Amino acid sequence: MKIQFEKVIGYFSLIGDTPFYKSYQFNWVENLEVNWRTIRKELEAVLKYEDCLPNFEDISPDQYNLNKDNRWKAYLFYTYGLKAVKNCESCPETTRLIEKVPGMKTACFSILLPHKHIPEHYGPYKGVIRYHLGLIVPHPRENCRIRVGNDFGYWEEGKSLIFDDTFQHEVWNDTDGNRVVLFLDVVRPMYFPFSVINRLIIKLISYTRFIEDMVRNQRILDKRLENFHNSFIK
Repeated sequence: MKIQFEKVIGYFSLIGDTPFYKSYQFNWVENLEVNWRTIRKELEAVLKYEDCLPNFEDISPDQYNLNKDNRWKAYLFYTYGLKAVKNCESCPETTRLIEKVPGMKTACFSILLPHKHIPEHYGPYKGVIRYHLGLIVPHPRENCRIRVGNDFGYWEEGKSLIFDDTFQHEVWNDTDGNRVVLFLDVVRPMYFPFSVINRLIIKLISYTRFIEDMVRNQRILDKRLENFHNSFIK
C-alpha cells in the first residue's frame, strides 16, 4: 500500500521522481546560498555549546539504530511545522531565511561528528523533499559524502544538496572534522489537486504521537540547553 501510494506521489510530482534534484528547480535556493555565511555565523555561536546539543535519538528515539554512538547531533528550529521558539530566537537571521522557504516543514542544524557513519535507511513520507546547505564541510571532500539510491553526493560550503530521502540512503563523514548542514524538509511540488492532498497529509502527520513526542522531547532538551547557557554567562 505504501509503495503504491509513493508511486502516485512520484507520478504527480512537478519535479520528477529521482534520488537527487538540481538547485535551479527551486527558486528559493539562491537566497539561502547567498546568505550562507550569515547562517554559519549563527551556527558558530550554537557550536560553543556543542557538548550540550541533543543527539538525534534524544529527540526521536526511533533513530537509535542510526546513532548508537552519539555522534549525530541536531539543533532544531521546526518539526513538521511546529516551531522551537527559543532556538529560533537564538538564531534570528537563520529563522528569517528559512521562514521564507515555501513549504518548509522541518528545519535544523544537522551536525555529524568525525568518523561518523549513518547506516542505510529511508525517510517515512515521499510528500516532502530533503534539502542540505553546506555550512561546515571538512576535507578531503570525497571522504564526506551521501549515497542516495545508487548515486553519490558531496557537500560544499555555501552549496546545496537536494534529494528524496525515501530512496535508501546512507552518510559518511570519514574526516577529522565536523560536517554541519542546514537541514530542511520542504513540501514536494505537485500537480493540483494532489498538492492539496499532500499538504493535508503532512498536516495530519504533525498531529501524530510520533511528532508530538519529538516536540515534547525537544522542549525538554531546549530547557536543558537554556539552563546551561544561563549558568555559563553568569
